Amino acid sequence: MFKGLGNLGDMAGMMKKAKEMQQQMADLQEKMDAMTVVGESGAGLVKATSTVKGQLTALEIDPSIFNPDEKEVVEDLILAAIKDAQAKAADRAQSEMAQITDGLGLPADFKMPF
Repeated sequence: MFKGLGNLGDMAGMMKKAKEMQQQMADLQEKMDAMTVVGESGAGLVKATSTVKGQLTALEIDPSIFNPDEKEVVEDLILAAIKDAQAKAADRAQSEMAQITDGLGLPADFKMPF
């Protein structure tokens, strides 16, 4: 396009790609509010539901584990389910971001600043 200007000729194309990526990121951020993952522990006795952004939205506990003598076990299962949900949320968010950055030629392990 602009011969003799070196890489500046690609600047308009780069700006267009950046604008498209910005819109894709805004759309993805909105979609991530609605995407959910479910973390489990105790073979499904405790389930924690989280948005992909990591906000806990639900906690389901099978009543069979409510034994007063095993309070610590129940607490551990709840924490494990929440941590599992958070890990799955982070993985899903990274996967969704990777779909956007793939087209830009960025490294596979590139972390977005948000």
